[in-house]
Amino acid sequence: MGVQVQEFENGLVLLGEPIRSLESAAFTFLLPSGAAHDPDQRRGLAALTCDMVQRGCGERDSRQFIEDLENLGVDGGESVSVAHTNFGAAMLADNLAAALAIYAEMLRDPHLPAEQLEASRQVAIQELRAVEDEPGQKAMQELRRHVYGDPWGRPGCGDLVGLEAATIDDVQKQFANCYQPRGTILAVAGNFDWQQLCDTVANLFGDWQVAGAADPPTGGEPTAGGHIEHDSNQTQIGIAYPCVPYRDPDYYQAWGGVGILSGGMSSRLFTEVREKRGLCYSVYASCHSLRDRGSVLCYAGTSAERAQETLDVTLAELQRLAEGIEPVELARLKARMKSSLIMQQESSTARSSAIARDWYHLGDVRTLEVVGKIIDDLSCESINAYLAAHPPSDFTVVTLGPNPLEVSLGTA
Repeated sequence: MGVQVQEFENGLVLLGEPIRSLESAAFTFLLPSGAAHDPDQRRGLAALTCDMVQRGCGERDSRQFIEDLENLGVDGGESVSVAHTNFGAAMLADNLAAALAIYAEMLRDPHLPAEQLEASRQVAIQELRAVEDEPGQKAMQELRRHVYGDPWGRPGCGDLVGLEAATIDDVQKQFANCYQPRGTILAVAGNFDWQQLCDTVANLFGDWQVAGAADPPTGGEPTAGGHIEHDSNQTQIGIAYPCVPYRDPDYYQAWGGVGILSGGMSSRLFTEVREKRGLCYSVYASCHSLRDRGSVLCYAGTSAERAQETLDVTLAELQRLAEGIEPVELARLKARMKSSLIMQQESSTARSSAIARDWYHLGDVRTLEVVGKIIDDLSCESINAYLAAHPPSDFTVVTLGPNPLEVSLGTA
């Protein structure tokens, strides 16, 4: 049957992929309430609002909300990215409609209890401090700030000043502006009947009112990297360079090149930086995409004594990628990609998240069969042609540790 699409008059987009072989169903809500929507002096408001909407809704108080979901066997979670607030849940297929009804109340009629604002604030602050306590995460967070600028380089957790300043009025305004059908995506995957799902969603969300919120600013200029002084025996290294975004026709060629760099114990970064030279305890690279631009983000964690060598060798490996990839590397890459596709096909949670992401970036959804063909069609020639036209360059480097490092683009 493939992926079905229903666009409602109020702007809500429903996506559905029935998978009859599963006994589960899962859904993903993407709401236009990410960190980029936070007012400048209230960074972290999206994260705070995300917690507050879960503190009771409709006739349910906070405890009853949790218990009703648990009684349905719902495995749920939430997160805030720069673009969205994400609510996801998986359950037995028979409980899909009941779970959607509870989430509809949460998204449309939350209590937002003023007396629980401080508890929500402390949750958000603890999440912020957890990042501060993880030097690797902090370095990569700072790298994204430099690469994308403001507001698109903001972390989902916000900052302490914004969280401490937020009031219940701020939360109510954020909810009114951003928790609305326009720009919201609901993706469902698993064992369900499409027409019944359309009817259920129409009953729950069809009369959801559209707010008048403006789109977030599109600005955000990249800035040079830098060093964060941190008293430690370790150094965290973040490196980024430009890449085509997910919607670009050449994205999978770019992804293939990065997959040669990172993604397994035979990948170049693992082999050259960690295994052969023993320079670091962790090293990886991945494609990262906003709607209109992308980058490759790389990380290496190492000792302070070997940090400069680690940076030099990692940069040299990134530059060497432009020379091309070998058939044996491509074979390993395709095997990993195909394994990932098979696992996604067997997981309603993974599939609902993937089709929501596709719609946001593409305004369409690639079926697993289409993605499989794209992978089959990847060749050394096609990836090498992309790498020749888009060689890793224009590096942004952020380091966190006791000493700044020198960025040299020679060969290690």
